[in-house]
Amino acid sequence: MIHVYYGDGKGKTTAAVGLAARAAGSNMKVLFVQFLKTEFSGERHTLSHTENVTLTFCPLELKFTFEMDEKEKAQAAKIFKGIFDSSVTTALTERYDMVVLDEVFDVINNDMISEAEVFEFVANAPASMEIVMTGHNPPERFIDIADYVTEFKKIKHPYDRGITGRIGIEF
Repeated sequence: MIHVYYGDGKGKTTAAVGLAARAAGSNMKVLFVQFLKTEFSGERHTLSHTENVTLTFCPLELKFTFEMDEKEKAQAAKIFKGIFDSSVTTALTERYDMVVLDEVFDVINNDMISEAEVFEFVANAPASMEIVMTGHNPPERFIDIADYVTEFKKIKHPYDRGITGRIGIEF
């Protein structure tokens, strides 16, 4: 089935990590793909030591998209396209039970990977493969095709008071 976790609230990646841990604990083979994150995002340490979970590459350094100039966005787009393409090949050839595409909607919305290519993968994935996607503002056709859709709505967040992300909580 297809899962969409989206919105401006905190918890999308956390939900995806929890679902991946549950699946791995039930002996499902999980491919965890992250966009717009670095190798230092806290969940990566735990997931890298979790049996049945495979993590894809993340850059060591990465700016927020709103901090990137056009050249940096183009470089990031090349990296993310490579991560997506190799992840699709790996997921299909190695027969993963679950594929998590964390922050995929954000890279789609920033024209860093093709919406059409992601949708083609999701729509044509084997029926036995669980697909989990997170991010902000998913294109409507992903909501339409999904079996589970959960919107995370921010009511209050420390960032609104100028408090930046904290290690172990936001990343």
